[in-house]
Amino acid sequence: MNVLAIVCHPDDAEFYCAGTLAKCVKRGDKVTLCHVCNGNLGHMVIEPEELGPMRIKEAQRAGKVIGVEVVTCDIGDCVVYESSKEHRDKVVDVIRRANPDFIITHSPNDYMPDHVAVSKLVFDASFLASVPHYKTQVDSVAKVTPIYYQDNYNGIDFVPTMYVDITEEFDAKYKMLSCHESQLTWLKDHDGMDVLDNLKVLSRYRGLQCGAQYAEGFRECLVGPKVTTKRLLP
Repeated sequence: MNVLAIVCHPDDAEFYCAGTLAKCVKRGDKVTLCHVCNGNLGHMVIEPEELGPMRIKEAQRAGKVIGVEVVTCDIGDCVVYESSKEHRDKVVDVIRRANPDFIITHSPNDYMPDHVAVSKLVFDASFLASVPHYKTQVDSVAKVTPIYYQDNYNGIDFVPTMYVDITEEFDAKYKMLSCHESQLTWLKDHDGMDVLDNLKVLSRYRGLQCGAQYAEGFRECLVGPKVTTKRLLP
């Protein structure tokens, strides 16, 4: 299968779906990880012009841990808008290139405006990517694609309907997040987060809910014709 994760920032997949992506790679899927924003505002000291390219490189290093293709729309932080045709078409092109069997993205009730905007962009773009006469820079047409929403920050206001056991993949997930060195400082200073500890706690908590040591939780986008009887998550 072709699997596409479209998240906002270069470390968002590592928090909530990297174990699942690693598991997809193990079963032979072609996995693409897209960051819509370049993360250029995610530091208290480093200037945006320097930080954006730095974070894209961190994302590339993280992707190599599990062997996924990493791409970016390279939009600046805090300027991504769900109503922007330019931004939506960039996401359409990502979807058309990947031609995914399913997409993972942010939940519509995520805590951060950029995350919520990306969730809506993905929902809209996933439909437009399947319309033959909707023209963008990529001519190919994608399938109507099921969407799975990944967990929220600290699991708040998110009740999973599907779980993936990532016990064997947890070390790789942890290593991937560790590649985002610039964020270990930023999230501590801005949000008071020990991100590596939070990663372990949430993964263990979701595992407790489903009888695994570590797990990731998801909610299916229940919109026809995206709903399927098939188990697409690994």
